[in-house]
Amino acid sequence: MVVTGLAVGAALGIVIQRGRFCVTGMLRDVFLQKQGRGLVAFFIVIAVHAIGLAALTSLGVISPEYRTFAPLAVAVGGFIFGLAIILAGGCASGTWYRSGEGLVGSWFALLFYGLSAAAMKSGFLSGFNDWMKQWDTGWTTLPQTFGVSAWWFAIPLALATAYVAQRYLTRDAAKPKVTLQQPWYRKPLHPYTAGAVIGLLGVLAWPLSAATGRNDGLGITTPSAHLMSYITTGDGKFLNWGTLLVLGILVGSYIAAKVSGEFRIRVPDARTSVRAIFGGIGMGVGASLAGGCTVGNGMVQTSLFSYQGWVAMAFIALGVFVGAKLWLKPSGVKQGSADSGVYTTDESISDPQLAGVASRETEVEEAPKFNIVSAGGGVGLKTKPKQATTARPLGNGRYALDTLGAVCPFPLIEAKQAMSELEPGEELVIDFDCTQATESIPQWAADNGHSVKGFVQNQNAGWQITVVK
Repeated sequence: MVVTGLAVGAALGIVIQRGRFCVTGMLRDVFLQKQGRGLVAFFIVIAVHAIGLAALTSLGVISPEYRTFAPLAVAVGGFIFGLAIILAGGCASGTWYRSGEGLVGSWFALLFYGLSAAAMKSGFLSGFNDWMKQWDTGWTTLPQTFGVSAWWFAIPLALATAYVAQRYLTRDAAKPKVTLQQPWYRKPLHPYTAGAVIGLLGVLAWPLSAATGRNDGLGITTPSAHLMSYITTGDGKFLNWGTLLVLGILVGSYIAAKVSGEFRIRVPDARTSVRAIFGGIGMGVGASLAGGCTVGNGMVQTSLFSYQGWVAMAFIALGVFVGAKLWLKPSGVKQGSADSGVYTTDESISDPQLAGVASRETEVEEAPKFNIVSAGGGVGLKTKPKQATTARPLGNGRYALDTLGAVCPFPLIEAKQAMSELEPGEELVIDFDCTQATESIPQWAADNGHSVKGFVQNQNAGWQITVVK
């Protein structure tokens, strides 16, 4: 029966990869984009999960063990976890599925996440973990506090979530975003569809897990710690339903990314690697203190209406807010100058980007030096002089922004900065290889009234989109 963990994990990996489902991005967008569209998808998971768990509990199929609330550990741990997932570039489940897409930075984060969680739960940091949890209120869930059924919380939450989701769907229908022209099996899932399926998988996970003696549902932190313990000790007790669940997420996300042409090994630069390592360590420490991550606390404990789940999510959101303010900023690197915008006919012909070709399949020479008026007998083509911009001037009101290698949300952050420097009618050609940006950049363009002139996938996990201000 333990193999069902692998099956549920694989299904979960496929859904979260195709739905670009990452709670970090959902919380981050509330602060960076000033919109809660993605956060509604997260509440859909909680609502579906809450209805399902209330039904299974009422029918006697499962008997959840409710955790008591240790406020200091939960608050501190949640805040640390929120900071850490900004550094790591994704939450616990997001880090697992991005590892399946070939992001080496996520591999680093995942390794140190599992190691630090193992150290907190059963290693040299376990004493600190226990000390932080000494102050325990004994409180468990809101339904138990008020002496009512969980249905009194699950139904209102589901109705409120459905109402807000419908409002966003209606609003988005009035200004639809441009999408890639792809066969159905390569199209991404709508986040709300993904949220509903994840909620159902969470409901299914509980009785399947309980059948193996693990009285719990979806979880990432403890299974990740167990995986590291199994690898280092070989003790069979660590190879359980939860361990196979997280391995299944990796397998499922890899399959989904491979089929959709979104798998490619992407090696991060030194700065991103260091951030991923520190982010992974913080994720393991924070989630262990808080009693769970954005899955264990954010999707499971919130569905049980436990104090731990909802307080942890509040402090995770606070950590994301602070982390976004500290670390999510455009690079500020300017290209071109007041004399830029000059290139030769020969350069235009030899450089596909200058010629307006929406493809990066052909290697191009180093960007031409735009302060050179003419070279080799070419005829100088001079465009309107303007100040230096974040994007590289191509001439004729077109600019190139290369964000290949940048993890989300940096392609969008850089695009917003570059667009703010352009005049209405000018075009920004953005190259990126972050799968989340295939949704976030077109949505940003639609939300802000920019038009999309072209959107193509020109390599495995490589896209180019042209946005007109």
